[in-house]
Amino acid sequence: MLPDKLHELSTEDRFSYAKLLAFLSRIDGELTFEEMALFESRLGTAMLPPSKRKQIRQYLKQPPSLESALKDMSQKAGRLALRDSVLMSAIDGEIDDDELETLYVIAEKFGLEKSSISDLVEWCQRGWAWMKGGFEILEMEE
Repeated sequence: MLPDKLHELSTEDRFSYAKLLAFLSRIDGELTFEEMALFESRLGTAMLPPSKRKQIRQYLKQPPSLESALKDMSQKAGRLALRDSVLMSAIDGEIDDDELETLYVIAEKFGLEKSSISDLVEWCQRGWAWMKGGFEILEMEE
């Protein structure tokens, strides 16, 4: 069993999910190393066919609109996309106002309260602390 539910979505939902992450990665006009690494990691988990991956990577150059990314996305896909959109927004250490507004729009679209964003941010922080613990065990901390 994979430790995610992303692979259970339809190809269309996985494509929309990846499209949304591409939108989020470019919301501030730049694509950082951390955002690109997270994007590629999540794209791998989405297991899209090569032709769809090629299309999605084009969105990193010319991001889709938020409306286009959210269009026809199922509830399950939208909620998973919100989770990973929070990850994408927080990966550089801060969530700016445009990112936060977008996260609120996504949460509302899929029937979640604004408080779910802060809950997901806390989840990210716990995950990063867990990963740091692994580096400490390996004596690789900075």
